[in-house]
Amino acid sequence: MNSPKDPQSDPSIEFAKAMQEVQPISHNQAPLDMPKPSARANFTRKDEQQVLHEAIESDIEEAELASGDVIFFTREGVQKRVLRNLSRGHYKVQRVCDLHGETLASAKNLLLAFMHECERDKIRCVKIIHGKGKRSGHKGPVIKPKLNRWLRLWDSVIAFHSARINDGGTGAVYVLLR
Repeated sequence: MNSPKDPQSDPSIEFAKAMQEVQPISHNQAPLDMPKPSARANFTRKDEQQVLHEAIESDIEEAELASGDVIFFTREGVQKRVLRNLSRGHYKVQRVCDLHGETLASAKNLLLAFMHECERDKIRCVKIIHGKGKRSGHKGPVIKPKLNRWLRLWDSVIAFHSARINDGGTGAVYVLLR
């Protein structure tokens, strides 16, 4: 036996009650006369450099690297062929920076000055000699792991790879710049 439905529990009646005070939208288009926001970068070049310097200054632990470990990196979107050619020394090195034997603080300062100079002069391929860290004792290389981290943070670095044996091997790195 079917019992008559309770009119108050009918969903369409409940919906109509809930919508009683709702005002319908008169049109469905956005106003076209509103001024467009001005185009401006979220970060200025100075802000980007400040972030980079802060990142370089931080003491986050790098992965342990042995003196013979190969280091490499490519930005997202860079073809594998570019890294392969870089690792084989197929790009002409335009400038060299020698950090070998420097303290960590002086190596950082030299690298920053060198990278700014390369950006200014639109240099595209460089070699950075960091040394193998064999004189660092049981701690292993000091500059190499820092350089590995610093180069990853530098926006103008497209890719880097440890150099060929005749160019310093795992004691140097080829770097491609934008």
